[in-house]
Amino acid sequence: MSNRYTKYERLTRCLAADILKNKKSFSWRRIILRCIKQPKHRYIFWWRIASYLYSTDSHFCKSRARKINFSLIKKYNIEIMLGTQIGEGIRLPHFTGIVINPYCNIGKNVRIRQNTTIGIKDDVEGVLLTIGDNVDIGANCCIIGNDITIGNNVVIGAMSFINKSIPDDVVCYTEKTNKIIVRTE
Repeated sequence: MSNRYTKYERLTRCLAADILKNKKSFSWRRIILRCIKQPKHRYIFWWRIASYLYSTDSHFCKSRARKINFSLIKKYNIEIMLGTQIGEGIRLPHFTGIVINPYCNIGKNVRIRQNTTIGIKDDVEGVLLTIGDNVDIGANCCIIGNDITIGNNVVIGAMSFINKSIPDDVVCYTEKTNKIIVRTE
């Protein structure tokens, strides 16, 4: 993530991209009205607020962020840990079973579908899993490994297990070798 923006500017840019889809300029009124009218935006709104609070140096703000995130986990069944870096324009079409480790760095305009796990193998400081921009992750995917990089413009098929780096501009899926045999008599 770029450090040229302040934390607050980054928050407002992300909210404008996530909720307003950059069709209108940012205002808190627009964001809140959109969240009231369209409940699907509430999760990402509150997660962005919690992430912003968690990034401050205040013990009180970090404590509030943890409480907000715990409430989000209980209500939406999505566990995106605080400390995860997510770029603008994240899309979560179905709110169920998504787990993302705090050592992940996710780019812009990424779509993550239901029952997806993204994390590292060993909980070691300095290990990072990086997902590029414009990545589409199918349902029931598992992306696990240390120092994995998934490039830009990648499509990961449903039910894929990814444990190696993937270059830019590819379609990736796990080939299923189990054959279903149907007998008719």
